[in-house]
Amino acid sequence: MLKIYGVPFSVHTRKVIVAAIEKKLPYANEPVVPFTPPPGWNDLSPTGKIPAFTDGDVRLCDSSVICAYLERAYPAVPLYPADTQGYVQALWFEEYSDGTIFRDVIHGLFVNKVIKPKILNQDGDQATIAAILKDAVPQVFGYLEKELTGRFLAGERFSIADIALTSNLINFHYLGYTIEARYPKLAAHFASSIRHPSIAKALAGEEGIATSMGLDRSFLKLAAAA
Repeated sequence: MLKIYGVPFSVHTRKVIVAAIEKKLPYANEPVVPFTPPPGWNDLSPTGKIPAFTDGDVRLCDSSVICAYLERAYPAVPLYPADTQGYVQALWFEEYSDGTIFRDVIHGLFVNKVIKPKILNQDGDQATIAAILKDAVPQVFGYLEKELTGRFLAGERFSIADIALTSNLINFHYLGYTIEARYPKLAAHFASSIRHPSIAKALAGEEGIATSMGLDRSFLKLAAAA
């Protein structure tokens, strides 16, 4: 059985979990917290980051590498478009989500609103939060609004691009934020994506830990009513 190591509310861990669910692959989630890793963690994750992954003798880390492995090892229910243009678009938006969106928006907000106060017993940096909301969010969301020209980010079907973007936006909403009305296409994409069966199932699976951490799940009620 596949094993996915990392807390399920992690943007990158969730991405792999959704990929496995979408491909209808059985898996077990070992909820590793990077701040208190289990013995031997560096052997499984040389960077110390989550997620890590095993499939028999195969050991991998980095969510994009893991999803690429799943695509090659289990090609049924593809995560990437077959045509070249759709494929490279999916790769780009996966990279943009994992890199720019996570680094410039989600990571700083989540660290200062959840990790520091609730896990490390430290004060969050309010100036950093304000700067992200003022500068980074409009830049990132404005770009995505411009690029969204159809129901999906890349190609004509649900793909890794939609998974990677939505996983980041879930954590944005977990913090009590919403997508402003000036980004209607992005808001519609998010509302549709969280109702997609594999994402909905992953969110149901992390309900307990999200609730215990006091994360805001009200956006799910709005989606269910839509």
